Amino acid sequence: MSHKEISAGGVVYRKEAGLLQIQLITDRYGKVSFAKGKREPGETIEETALREIQEETGIIGKINKLIDIIAYTYNHPKHGSVDKEVHYYLVESQGGQLCPQIEEIRSVAWYEPEIAWKLQQKSGYDNNDFILEKALKLLGLKF
Repeated sequence: MSHKEISAGGVVYRKEAGLLQIQLITDRYGKVSFAKGKREPGETIEETALREIQEETGIIGKINKLIDIIAYTYNHPKHGSVDKEVHYYLVESQGGQLCPQIEEIRSVAWYEPEIAWKLQQKSGYDNNDFILEKALKLLGLKF
């Protein structure tokens, strides 16, 4: 019987003086990524995404739509084979104070979309490429 694990997070964006900005975190391994984490009992997947974003980055968000779900299997020392699903949402910033959760991530910042894309290409995770690309397309940007 394989173990199932659900995580959720999001690509957070905001309009600052009419210009679109994308939030990226730098994780504890120095890789560029998006805020995400494991679902807790009794939470909807959307609630998980918004809670994790707020805990990791200080930003209060509102879900716009689901970007996609990444599914993969990994081996856990205790549970054996684990089916993992990560649900990524497009999330609009509603405010809050940008503040990285130092136990979990190194830093968090806002970037122009072109720069966010270059950083993802240079120091992001491969399976996040299409998540960011899809998010930017949903926001009306051409790449």
